Amino acid sequence: MSRLLRPLVRAGTYRRAVFLLLGAVLALPYLLGAGLLAQTLIESGAGRPDLLAVIAVCGLIALVPPFLGGTRELQIVAARSLLGVDLPGHDRGHPPELETRLRAAVWFGLHLLSGVAIGAVMLFAIPVAILALAGGEGLADRSSWWWIPAGPLLLITSIYATAGLGRLAATMAPVLLGPSPAQRLAEAHEQERRLAERNRLARELHDSVGHALTAMTLQAGAARAVFDSDPGFARQALHAIEETGRTAAGELDAVLGILRDDAASRAPAPTLADLDRLLTGDVDAEVAAVDVPPQVSREAFRIVQESLTNAARHGSGTATLRVRSHQEELMIDVINPRAAGDAGRSGGHGIDGMRERVRLLGGTLSAGPDGELWRVTARLPVVRP
Repeated sequence: MSRLLRPLVRAGTYRRAVFLLLGAVLALPYLLGAGLLAQTLIESGAGRPDLLAVIAVCGLIALVPPFLGGTRELQIVAARSLLGVDLPGHDRGHPPELETRLRAAVWFGLHLLSGVAIGAVMLFAIPVAILALAGGEGLADRSSWWWIPAGPLLLITSIYATAGLGRLAATMAPVLLGPSPAQRLAEAHEQERRLAERNRLARELHDSVGHALTAMTLQAGAARAVFDSDPGFARQALHAIEETGRTAAGELDAVLGILRDDAASRAPAPTLADLDRLLTGDVDAEVAAVDVPPQVSREAFRIVQESLTNAARHGSGTATLRVRSHQEELMIDVINPRAAGDAGRSGGHGIDGMRERVRLLGGTLSAGPDGELWRVTARLPVVRP
């Protein structure tokens, strides 16, 4: 029972009624103009060409407001406030497409028609209800007692009709005032692009900062172990920690510059030319001079960085790095002995990040145990302009 009576007492019903009656207010100039033209046509005769031309021009002028971008914007604001519909804002920087204008014009016309209908019902129902509650005088003779309950019943029925029409308007508003299918597709592509950019930045942070933390941790452990017996090595390790931290801070600032959209703070991403910063005494490197596009060079650097980070974190002994190009393909091989009890490298995102980098370049990656070794092999196509 409470659910049945809810439309009578809910504030949303009357807010939506205001929205519908706003359509009646907007329709007043059209109704007055149509009435004036009809009266003129009747009094002057239907055969005058000049009068018909005036009517045609007035009709064209009347069709202009529904197609204006400002009208659509006002309708969106009204629908948000009074219908409680979540609609995207009107983009003033880009003119609406024809399909968007047509849908907005249809909404404008339906708003006016529904407003006129609700306004006419209310103008009839409210006075009848008041007269009925006052005793029905002036409506019928004294024997017509049925006017007394009919008045309030008519008013309640009008409120229910208004609630239903308001709910229908709230349902149709996103369809007629919302973005077009082309705009929705463009928004989906933009959202996908932003997600891909966030994933790329996450990979950059994981690879650069993760590598720096691993290298600093290993250097700090080595320095602590020989601090008393070999102060020279300890000082060298502390210097390496300082340099690694400075480099990581620069890369972190570059990524944060991208997030802030600050071009001035963006440092160029490291490439294969910067591999020296990754090579330590625990890496046996053989890097042939390669000429690859910048994008491939940047992604290759990150793949090598993550592979050496995993080798230092999970492996033992010296890692072997081979970078060379052959037949329009860049080949990267990183091999390191597996640590005792190493059951595999799971739980992190490093290998997944490498696979994503390779996939975006159209290459292949294999990473996994090979007997007593752990092997990472990447093949990246070299596409030159």
